[in-house]
Amino acid sequence: MNSAGAPEAVLKTGNGVVDRFIAQDYENVLGMSSRFAAAICGYVMHRQTELGISGQLLEIGTFEGRFFIAMALGLTANERALGIDSFDWPDEGLLERFHANCARHGLKRERYEALKASTKNLKSDELARALGGKARFIHVDGDHAPESLRNDLDLVAPLLHPKGIICLDDMLHPAYPLLVAVVRDWLRQRPDMRVLCIVDREDIAAAAKFMICRADVVPLFEDDLLKTFAAKVFPLGAQFDGHLAVVLTPHPRLVKIN
Repeated sequence: MNSAGAPEAVLKTGNGVVDRFIAQDYENVLGMSSRFAAAICGYVMHRQTELGISGQLLEIGTFEGRFFIAMALGLTANERALGIDSFDWPDEGLLERFHANCARHGLKRERYEALKASTKNLKSDELARALGGKARFIHVDGDHAPESLRNDLDLVAPLLHPKGIICLDDMLHPAYPLLVAVVRDWLRQRPDMRVLCIVDREDIAAAAKFMICRADVVPLFEDDLLKTFAAKVFPLGAQFDGHLAVVLTPHPRLVKIN
């Protein structure tokens, strides 16, 4: 809502199918990822397509499919999506609801696969076979224990397209304060990787995301994000061990000092 109490305008991704889903149906699918984050991530995928970057979509922690559907609808005809979840919480009907949501919102079964598994029991080569190619966009929203995030990062890193994006959910969340320490340690062991962008939270449930890519890929997206979402840029950015990351937030502001 804006200061007048009217609904906020939904950001555009550049893909009409994705835009319609985010504007009209996104919040009808149970989940906690924000429309703001979905629009920005959807735009990044659209930007990849414009740049000729082709690859698959991978999501760890699909739940009922809110974010998964939004991103998968942005894939081109020759790309596929893979969603991984234990599909047993809050009940065993979750997988059926996931498929039903995909069907209801136009994501056909031949365009995606759902894998009922724990990532703790998977290997990168298994996922590579299931994906059928490198992933240009990977969303990690799995078990929020620090050791699980570290496992998921190591699991998906070999699957990432050289110009791909890893997007981490629930960063800076007060319920999971140690996750950012895992990300920092992981990045220090991978000096070729950078945090490209922080997508700020809408509220305590719809938490922040980090988008990570190779350092040499940052220029493909950084200036474009700053220009496209100029009204949503937090001007100070974010300091990450010697480099500055873009920060996009629903209501950017600085405290006035008199």
